[in-house]
Amino acid sequence: MNKAANTYWTDSRLATQRPTARAFTPAFQAVGEANVARSAVRRRDLAIPSWAVFCMIMLATFAVCVTVTMRANAAIGTAEQKYEQMNSDVEMIRTTNATLKNQVERLRTDPRAIETAARTRLNMVRANEVVVPLE
Repeated sequence: MNKAANTYWTDSRLATQRPTARAFTPAFQAVGEANVARSAVRRRDLAIPSWAVFCMIMLATFAVCVTVTMRANAAIGTAEQKYEQMNSDVEMIRTTNATLKNQVERLRTDPRAIETAARTRLNMVRANEVVVPLE
């Protein structure tokens, strides 16, 4: 208990950390003003109240949390948009595949579809038909 309440040690420690009156004061300053300057230095340590420092820390923490939350929400929004775009692309490709499967099946089984495809895509004609080119 004696060591915890020893103010002499604290005062002597602070006195060794303070600059001397000669080193701290300019040449034209009086010795009385040097004591005032030293007390002003001591008071300057407690110029900002602890509650203000605590409030600044809490405000900075809140700002960081809000920033992280906003960036996360923005990332989620863009991911949802990409997901919806990919879903619509996949659905469009599935309908195209279904259409192509139907066309392939018709070309394998339906004689009329085979004849139409041969005439339009391959420019084929029957043996008894005459071709008249028009230009």
